Amino acid sequence: MAGRHGGDNVGSSGAASAEESRGLRKVDLHASISDPVLDSMTFLNEVTLRYPEAISFAPGRPYDGFFDTEEIFGHIRRYLDHLIDRGGSPQQIRTAMYQYGTTAGQIREIIADSLRVDENIDVPAESIVVTVGAQEAMLLVLRALITGPDDVLLVSSPCYVGITGAALLLDIALAPVEEPESGFSCAVLEAVILEERARGRRPRAFYVVPDHSNPSGMTIGPQARAELLELAERYDLLILEDSPYRLVSPGSPLPTLKSLDRAGTVVHLGSYSKTVFPGARVGFVIADQRIVDDQGRTSLLADELSKIKSMVTVNTSSLSQAVVAGTLLGVDGRISELNAKAASYYGDAMQCTLRQLEQHLPADHRAALGVRWNRPTGGFFLTMQVSFRTDDAALTRSAQDFGVIWTPMKYFYPLGGGDHGLRLSISYLTPDEIEQGVARLANFIEAETRRHGDRLGPPDAGVSGEA
Repeated sequence: MAGRHGGDNVGSSGAASAEESRGLRKVDLHASISDPVLDSMTFLNEVTLRYPEAISFAPGRPYDGFFDTEEIFGHIRRYLDHLIDRGGSPQQIRTAMYQYGTTAGQIREIIADSLRVDENIDVPAESIVVTVGAQEAMLLVLRALITGPDDVLLVSSPCYVGITGAALLLDIALAPVEEPESGFSCAVLEAVILEERARGRRPRAFYVVPDHSNPSGMTIGPQARAELLELAERYDLLILEDSPYRLVSPGSPLPTLKSLDRAGTVVHLGSYSKTVFPGARVGFVIADQRIVDDQGRTSLLADELSKIKSMVTVNTSSLSQAVVAGTLLGVDGRISELNAKAASYYGDAMQCTLRQLEQHLPADHRAALGVRWNRPTGGFFLTMQVSFRTDDAALTRSAQDFGVIWTPMKYFYPLGGGDHGLRLSISYLTPDEIEQGVARLANFIEAETRRHGDRLGPPDAGVSGEA
């Protein structure tokens, strides 16, 4: 019997050819899909799954021991009680929880109150957009600010892969601002601004994590913060401030750039993934800059970001917002108090890691091996430099033969670099795991150094300390 299109006998080879012809070629997909940045986390996950007994210094996630499942219900109940106290009817509350919420977010007032008491950031609730984690906030801000091929985003180098990945997806040009070993430098930033201008490009924004950054652990000091704000105003440059680790670090944090901002140069990206819990996937962006249209009408940058969000995620989960709001209400907005125990734990974990490194790789020994590391006072990360290449093959040997996993620093350099660096995350491990993990890491470094012998290269510059 003839087929619908007149073919009498389609053999197996013909069927296979037809099947193959329906496939898509990767070369026809967006170039970002083939970029190593987007492959990096997949590779780390694969290594972790392949070697489950290995101790992993890779995940930059909070310690599970602080989470109590039952508390989730209490947070939601507290938020519902808050809505009742504010006169919400059963129908209104049901709608608020079950239906699509407002695009800009339902808990902006609660977030604004928290920022005011905890971070000395005094902005109207209307300038806040509640997002699906800080990652969505990055995407919205970049889409709004970068308007053409001559606009360029400046990023610290090394840099968090989330911002470089978002830029890749949006075809945004990047210009790295190298981070000296001594820490952030306004002189280096200014040189990049002038270089990009000389090329006919407009430096539109500078992304920076000023407190215990990912990956380097660097913190920008008070004087450098003031200089950065002055530089941004002088060159009409927006600062994209992302600081998720400041309230989970020991001691009193330095003021945020946003709290010091008097010229409207700072767009602040916030996240509750480290301070409440990552599964909520709630972040926010403070975008209080005034926008003027051709008719002289004004709006807030937050209003424009909401328009973009309406076409990306529509709104942030009402249930997730309820959990975060209930958490904030339970501590009168003082996330710093809520996280005091966690901050102390992470600070102890960092010091434990540094002590173990010193014990297993004392000064004379590490000098002979060509090893050095920085000493952050908080956050989740520290970085090491070694004499051999820290590529994916070296990571696989480390996991397979020595039972320890780390993150290659090459993932964090947008235009190449970091070939002799590795990042250690201290946040997810117990003290015993840190002790065992550092011992294994030291054994790996010694073996890998011997393995390469006279083929070793010099360690990269750029292990940052506290600036």
